Amino acid sequence: MSDASLQIPEHLFIAIDHVGVAVPDLDEAMAFYRDVYGMKVLHEETNEEQGVREAMVGVGDSGSCIQLLAPLDETSTIAKFLDRNGPGMQQLAYRVTDVEKVAAILNERGVRTLYDAPKRGTSDSRVNFLHPKDAGGVLVELVEPASDGGH
Repeated sequence: MSDASLQIPEHLFIAIDHVGVAVPDLDEAMAFYRDVYGMKVLHEETNEEQGVREAMVGVGDSGSCIQLLAPLDETSTIAKFLDRNGPGMQQLAYRVTDVEKVAAILNERGVRTLYDAPKRGTSDSRVNFLHPKDAGGVLVELVEPASDGGH
């Protein structure tokens, strides 16, 4: 498949969707972001498939979010991240209009994705991840929001 056949959009990424932060305890982290930073929790859920309990915390009125990610158990990718690195930035997420199309373009450009097909993300978004070794050492998430568009 060539670039021309993919109908490259003007922008692969349309916005920074969120920054993911690994935390050992979601309730403590939400309290910190609320009480110290004055941010508001916009959404909270458990994603069994990803092995996390998570919350989206709004940054002012910008539409940008911090995603707090706590492991459900010691087998979670986030638990392994915390064991290796401790709490902190785990991923950078870009919003896209078509996760499959963007992944295909990036695959053609030599960037591997972690999944063969998108998975369910926060608020029924569709997500895939770029391999950190192909993305400057950063775990990059591609996020196609659900059709209702919100966090």
